[in-house]
Amino acid sequence: EVQLVESGGGLVQAGGSLRLSCAASGFTLDDYAIGWFRQAPGKEREGVSCISSSDGITFYLGAVKGRFTISSDNAKNTVYLQMNSLKPEDTAVYYCAAVSDYVGCVTYGMDYWGKGTLVTVSS
Repeated sequence: EVQLVESGGGLVQAGGSLRLSCAASGFTLDDYAIGWFRQAPGKEREGVSCISSSDGITFYLGAVKGRFTISSDNAKNTVYLQMNSLKPEDTAVYYCAAVSDYVGCVTYGMDYWGKGTLVTVSS
């Protein structure tokens, strides 16, 4: 059974940092693309960053480029999202997602989802 469990969310002041973790089970990261998505209140879910090791692809949403970094530890089957210089507009529930055939960092392109972790950035 594929499972994705996010952790690391919380409350942080603007300019601060958080590192989100996505622990995967039921599959190996070598075979799947992993993405971080977020959904703010009243807004659609959007792709923040995705990584497909098999395709050599890393994607970042323009609004987070230069501030967020996605990485993976295949030995731990865990993907991380390091978020620096956080802004109030980064406030959202952050979800981890996975797919075996990567078509892009888009919600409809993902097959498996975690339950999300809340990130709140205060001004």
